[in-house]
Amino acid sequence: MPIHDIMTLRFIGSYLMRIIVVLLLLAIIVSLGSGLYHLTRDQSNGTGLVRALTWRIGLSVFLFAVLIIAGAMGWIKPGGV
Repeated sequence: MPIHDIMTLRFIGSYLMRIIVVLLLLAIIVSLGSGLYHLTRDQSNGTGLVRALTWRIGLSVFLFAVLIIAGAMGWIKPGGV
């Protein structure tokens, strides 16, 4: 495989990882906002707040795992994302 094809694949992989990380961070922020809404406005027994917290924790753990795996596989480098 020519070197320019390899470099193109690395660029696409790096770009794709940036998109995934940004989307996960946005989902975490949306979940944070949902939890704030349920904390301040919702008068129910707190199920919405618990659900938002559960989603935020799950997304954060998933993001952490993606970053660890991507770093171990060489898809991202320190300071590269």
